Amino acid sequence: MIGIIGAMDMEVDGLKEQMSSVDIQTVSGMDFYQGLLCGVPCVVARCGVGKVNAAMCAQTMALQYQTSVIVNTGVAGGIGKGVRVGDVVISSGLVEHDFDLTDLGEEKGLVSGIGQVVIPATPVLTELAAEKAKETYGGAIHVGIIATGDQFIGSSEKLQEIKRSFDAMACEMEGGAIAHVCYLNDIDFVVIRAISDNADEKADITFDQFAPIAAKKSTDLMMQLIPAINAQRGSF
Repeated sequence: MIGIIGAMDMEVDGLKEQMSSVDIQTVSGMDFYQGLLCGVPCVVARCGVGKVNAAMCAQTMALQYQTSVIVNTGVAGGIGKGVRVGDVVISSGLVEHDFDLTDLGEEKGLVSGIGQVVIPATPVLTELAAEKAKETYGGAIHVGIIATGDQFIGSSEKLQEIKRSFDAMACEMEGGAIAHVCYLNDIDFVVIRAISDNADEKADITFDQFAPIAAKKSTDLMMQLIPAINAQRGSF
């Protein structure tokens, strides 16, 4: 079973429309759509915004649906050098930028209980996503660290601080929590984020204009990626 998580309806509605043999269950206020995508068993859910919602969704997929792979898809702010609106960032790893025990002598971002700052994504999934993204996105494809926190980062100063601290290429609010859950449950995962805004430039397109375009591209990418993941299961 492949799990697909988006924070907003527009990030998963296109996938729900493509599903066949659908069964819907509500768990902890979240609707989980189980069915077939491209003939592959999948479960799709909108988790809502933030780390707790994302973690609840991922853990439900782990326990209720025994997912072996989870893909988190959505939008993010670009903060890496050369990362622009319309590009896509695919995770090599995730950090929780708001996990801070530095006053106790720990490294910034070090996650208690895991003992790591960067939670690595599954390399095969990262490579597959990057390969398929080339066929879908008109912008550049970047592979690197994605930073997550329970904060909407609206200032260039704060975004640049996150970039300096973690060498991050994008910043959002769910991926790191999903990575955390996947790591503890031994689930393969990757996070894919279309860039909706950028701290270093004035966008020519607003979020409201860009979001539907990003959602359509995300759906197109997932419809290519799902069969590829299914075909490569024995290699990760």
